[in-house]
Amino acid sequence: MFFLFSHYYSSMMHHGTDFLLQPIFTRGVSASLNLVLLLVLVVYWVWKKVQVDHREKSERKGFRNAGFLYYKHSLVCSLVICVFNLVLCLLSYFYLYNNYGSEELVTLTDLALKTIVWGAVCAYLHSRNSEAQDPSLPRMLRIWWWVYAFVCCSCLVIDFVVYAKHIFLPVMYLVYDIGSSITSLFLCYVGSLGCSVNSMAKLAPLEEPLLNGDSNVSNNSVPIKARGNENLTWYSNAGFFSILTFSWISPLITLGNEKTLEHEDLPHLATDDSVAGIFPTLRNKLESECGSVRNVTTLKLVKVLFLSTWQGILLSGLLEFLYSCASYVGPFLIDILVQYLNGEHKFKNEGYVLAMAFVAAKLLECVSQRHCMFRFQQVGVSVQSKLVAMIYAKGLTLSCQSKEVRSTGEIINLMTVDAERIGEFCWYMHDPWMCVLQVALALLILYRSVGVASIAALAATVTVMLLNLPLSSLQEKFQGKVMEFKDKRMKATSEILKNMRILKLQAWEMKFLSKVIQLRKTEEIWLHKFLAGTAIIRFLFTNAPTFIAVVTFGACVLMGIPLESGKVLSALATFRILQMPIYNLPDTISMITQTKVSLDRIASFLRLDELQTDVIEKIPWGSSDKAIELVDGNFSWDLSSPITTLKNINLKVFHGMRVAVCGTVGSGKSSLLSCIIGEVPKISGTLKICGTKAYVSQSPWIQGGKIEDNILFGKEMDREKYEKILEACSLTKDLEVLPFGDQTIIGEKGINLSGGQKQRVQIARALYQDADIYLFDDPFSAVDAHTGSHLFKECLLGILKSKTVIYITHQVEFLPDADLILVMRDGRITQSGNYNDILKTGTDFMALVGAHRAALSSIKSLERRPTFKTSSTTKEDTKSLSKIYDQKSDDTIEAKRQLVQEEKREKGRVGFNIYWKYITTAYGGALVPFILLSQTLTVGFQIASNCWMTVATPVSATAEPDIGSFTLMVVYVALAIGSSIFTFARAFLAVIAGYKTATVLFNKMHLCIFQAPISFFDATPSGRILNRASTDQSALDMKIANILWAITLNLVQLLGNVVVMSQAAWQVFIVLIPVTAACIWYQRYYSASARELARLVGTCQAPVIQHFSETISGSTTIRSFEQESRFNDINMKLIDRYSQPKLYSATAMAWLIFRLDILSTLTFAFCLVFLITFPNSMTAPGIAGLAVTYGLNLNAVQTKAILFLCNLENKIISVERMLQYTTLPSEAPFVIKDNQPDYSWPLFGEVHIRDLQVRYAPHLPIVLRGLTCTFTAGAKTGIVGRTGSGKSTLVQTLFRLIEPVAGEILIDNINISLIGIHDLRSRLSIIPQEPTMFEGTVRTNLDPLEEYTDEQIWEALDMCQLGDEVRRKEEKLDSIVMQNGENWSMGQRQLVCLGRVLLKKSKILVLDEATASVDTATDNIIQQTVTQHFSECTVITIAHRITSILESDMVLFLNQGLIEEYDSPKKLLKNKSSSLAQLVAEYTRRSNSGFGN
Repeated sequence: MFFLFSHYYSSMMHHGTDFLLQPIFTRGVSASLNLVLLLVLVVYWVWKKVQVDHREKSERKGFRNAGFLYYKHSLVCSLVICVFNLVLCLLSYFYLYNNYGSEELVTLTDLALKTIVWGAVCAYLHSRNSEAQDPSLPRMLRIWWWVYAFVCCSCLVIDFVVYAKHIFLPVMYLVYDIGSSITSLFLCYVGSLGCSVNSMAKLAPLEEPLLNGDSNVSNNSVPIKARGNENLTWYSNAGFFSILTFSWISPLITLGNEKTLEHEDLPHLATDDSVAGIFPTLRNKLESECGSVRNVTTLKLVKVLFLSTWQGILLSGLLEFLYSCASYVGPFLIDILVQYLNGEHKFKNEGYVLAMAFVAAKLLECVSQRHCMFRFQQVGVSVQSKLVAMIYAKGLTLSCQSKEVRSTGEIINLMTVDAERIGEFCWYMHDPWMCVLQVALALLILYRSVGVASIAALAATVTVMLLNLPLSSLQEKFQGKVMEFKDKRMKATSEILKNMRILKLQAWEMKFLSKVIQLRKTEEIWLHKFLAGTAIIRFLFTNAPTFIAVVTFGACVLMGIPLESGKVLSALATFRILQMPIYNLPDTISMITQTKVSLDRIASFLRLDELQTDVIEKIPWGSSDKAIELVDGNFSWDLSSPITTLKNINLKVFHGMRVAVCGTVGSGKSSLLSCIIGEVPKISGTLKICGTKAYVSQSPWIQGGKIEDNILFGKEMDREKYEKILEACSLTKDLEVLPFGDQTIIGEKGINLSGGQKQRVQIARALYQDADIYLFDDPFSAVDAHTGSHLFKECLLGILKSKTVIYITHQVEFLPDADLILVMRDGRITQSGNYNDILKTGTDFMALVGAHRAALSSIKSLERRPTFKTSSTTKEDTKSLSKIYDQKSDDTIEAKRQLVQEEKREKGRVGFNIYWKYITTAYGGALVPFILLSQTLTVGFQIASNCWMTVATPVSATAEPDIGSFTLMVVYVALAIGSSIFTFARAFLAVIAGYKTATVLFNKMHLCIFQAPISFFDATPSGRILNRASTDQSALDMKIANILWAITLNLVQLLGNVVVMSQAAWQVFIVLIPVTAACIWYQRYYSASARELARLVGTCQAPVIQHFSETISGSTTIRSFEQESRFNDINMKLIDRYSQPKLYSATAMAWLIFRLDILSTLTFAFCLVFLITFPNSMTAPGIAGLAVTYGLNLNAVQTKAILFLCNLENKIISVERMLQYTTLPSEAPFVIKDNQPDYSWPLFGEVHIRDLQVRYAPHLPIVLRGLTCTFTAGAKTGIVGRTGSGKSTLVQTLFRLIEPVAGEILIDNINISLIGIHDLRSRLSIIPQEPTMFEGTVRTNLDPLEEYTDEQIWEALDMCQLGDEVRRKEEKLDSIVMQNGENWSMGQRQLVCLGRVLLKKSKILVLDEATASVDTATDNIIQQTVTQHFSECTVITIAHRITSILESDMVLFLNQGLIEEYDSPKKLLKNKSSSLAQLVAEYTRRSNSGFGN
């Protein structure tokens, strides 16, 4: 090299030329410096190896922090330089080998040395990164990068000086020096930032914990979001370069490759992206625009949403404009490039200028498109969050009538499907005007290429677009119907899930499953039409560019306009780009249609009536001596109904008064309390309230979560006060039994608590609020006598003695201590006064008290009753059983686990089996090869048609065409028709496959859910199931099939593009292979994080749904406690928690596609430079132009393929989540044919229980601990015991809702565990603890299986005292029952349940707290009905009312899952020390004397 260098130097000096400006000098200096660096690296490496490193490995790991991010940047950049030099070296060697001089040889040597040196630098950086050494970049490398940058920039300056002097300079030098200067300056930038660990820690504090995959390292144990300023996000702190390249998300993607991402790893949302930060502004804008939310229209809603996100929308519009303009630069230049390749050079280096213009436009297109897409997602997430928050806030204020109009399931659909769809529309919002712009740009280019024939192109384009009108109208209609029936299905599903326990008890689940399936079939009719319409639209608009091309070229032939290959290629490139807006037009139309439907639905919901705000007039505390004053009040739940719920109510309650409300079932007691808390619409009168309120509802409302959180209900913990309230509510002992005490997580609706425990938690919540006015709706019915006495004494007479208390009760014994008693009948207060006064004057009150006294007298008559002869379990037997069990339990240590666990989230790559199951679900995958074949032939015909037009037309106007115009067009039209036929086949086959798959998976999932054991529903919040039935099912219905087959189409197109490009320059594979490898590496590097982010999106949506479902069911309690603001805040936090992974998932995708775009642009640039650099004779100009045409579309096709692939990987998680529920463990078989009992079984109804042990789940403690007893056939057995003693568990075991872990139950000597569960449950009857009615009619509620005649139904109604009530209704048996039976009182619902068992007439009847919610008179009616019509049946009664139990022949007393005593009530009462005797004594004492004495 020195010889060559010296020889060339002498030559240059001899010719008097400035040697320093010659390329050989700069290349020689560069080669020499690289050789020196290589030697230094070798010496440095050997020196390091010789040295002994005394540091521990763990210490080295401690350096693994933010510095390694810069190592990775340096490593990637060094690898790019290495590959760049290698490619140029190979090109120089192959194409300059036969003709080289000293300059060429020096250049070749320089490139070879740089390849080796930069490869060594890559290896060195990789080794230091993997060994977790000191992260500060070596000083030697930093010095070298600065020297290298100086040399590269100097070479670039020299290139421009030489070019300015009109001295010939190989363009390869200019390209190389530009690229080298850019990369070297980037390396200097990285070297400056990474010069020390300390400086890096200051510059990037948020990145530090992301680069250590070891979660056990203390330095990294703190979640990312906990560090630094919580109000700042990575995006907020990012610099220009980081934002431009999306590098600010790199730490998260890096972390995702080192560990499974958890939600705590995600950075905070920026203030503008957080709904908590922007919703108040949105609400203010909506109110100022509409005056009230009730006045909102679709147009005003759109306007407000636009005003709240206008900056993002305008910025995305600007970026979209830049993208469109940049994308048409290529088609504009194609003709010029073909003419250049044909030898028409207009100026020096024209080809390289063209290449630079192509590449610059491509880079601008890539950058603008990626940032445009990111802004779309940002705006979309923001809009969706705002809408969900708006729907939730509206749900908190809905009136009772509005709740009847929109069920919880329908509103959940608004939050999940409609709000998400409107958010997704942000991706399409610029398409209408962008389509016009792109068509205009296309027409300008076409006019330049084909002249007047462009008018034909315009006409064809307008024709295609006019087809939108009828198609759009049809699609809007179909979409509206799909959503209508989806709402109905979700409404039914939501109701069924809430009442699954009663369905299983009655063996009705398959009947209700058929109802859901039928609703789905109706939905599928319209879904099929919608998908078919989508397929037609896709077919028409996919072939629109081909149609426009045929019309345009046909017009040229008819008008005699000559077709040249350059102009044809320019037109074809224009058509290919125009294909995108036309191809997207069906989706845009569909999205506009769907979005309009969704906006209309949300606006309609927002216009629903809210609670009247003027019902209550609030008076400042201390300004009145009356806590409640109600004058001439008339109230009605339904203002349109002529029937008034509460009539002429006049009431004055002074501070500190205790007021009792009593009356028969349906008299208006609960409505009176609802009126006081402002829930019932007011017709007339005034209601004044002075003080804060706390409300305890009749049906306990418990939130999913810790018991402690349920009691505190947003208040700060005051330990002393908290413990006092627990004791007053008799919760202390219950919490001791629970595995986690008050930290135990309660399942949905408090499923792992008994009815009494839920009621006491409710009371504790009210007491902790320390309100001024307390309203209790029948709080003592769900608890036993001891507990009821304790609650009344410690709560109402103790903690609340100075408070104003109004309580409803059916138990007369709680009335004497009231300062004021209100007796109600037919919505009126018929009597009021203290106990003694109204006892003397009132007939209504006398009827209640008389029924109560009759019940008391029955206790005394027990002594005169004969003893029922039956087998019994003595105390000695009980003690021995307890001893045996205790001995067993001591040997077993149970692992404590909460009943409700976090939702299962799969980890790692989505398995191939998920994809395989999806594509083979429809017809065993038989359609897949036909779809793939049709896609391949579609692309093949398209390429063939473009090749034909290129080859069959002359390169220039001076050349004669070899093929006639008629032949040209006939062949082209034939190829276009072939492409269209296979496009049609692909579209419809894809729809059929997707539709069939969605249907099959829906049926499988729902069948498995309905067959799942009750423990699944206890441990699984309904929101998780509803999320799968709504959001995940919608993904299967509408998206996944389209995405899947779009991927395969784009992959075939990508392969076709590469094949076409390789025909012009096979050397493109030199770059394509490493670029493809880099693309695959990037995609894999990205996918680990993307998968977990997508899964987090799925798991974070369910809590939003669950919280809303809980809020709707407990809205009365929330409003009475004035907690709306807190619940809105919780909702917004949950929405933000859902938005985080959704937004960062989109950002990660932008990060990936940006890098893939740059790599594909590199391939395109190489192809261009190669075609321009080497002789024109190597390929025909037309083929070269065709290659460039396809190269222009390379990054778009590749980007779409990767985008669809990433979308599929995210959406396929919906399939994964649904498949999880297709493998749920099932209950025992419904029917076992080989062991099916006789039709008449049970003939006697005798129940034998032997050593029964039961637990709810393997990780939960045993509840029933070795019970042995017999319920004699025809006997009435009462089961009593303290709340939580196992009474309801025994009933559930009898019905096999829970399978015993040991022991057995025999009915008429048949082991119930050996027969089918439907054979068992259908032969038993039960009146459950919580009376349930379903939306429908009176007939369908009494006889859902349609087994009885109308006469039998009327007979049952008469027997349960509801016949007259139903006859008064206009529709009689077809009278409407609203969701959850909300238009029937609690007592009436219980009587309907009685009517069901009267129809069924089983030999065994179970009453599980059947009379808890009715007054004593109604209780007597039920008891008399049971006694009269079930006299020969075995009746098992669980009740807290002593009078209900004492009518039994036998009494079973349970205590902590053990039998404490079991004998006739007469015998037990004789023993004054028995638990039953003590319970009766307590009941009698409080009934006779009250609590105040």
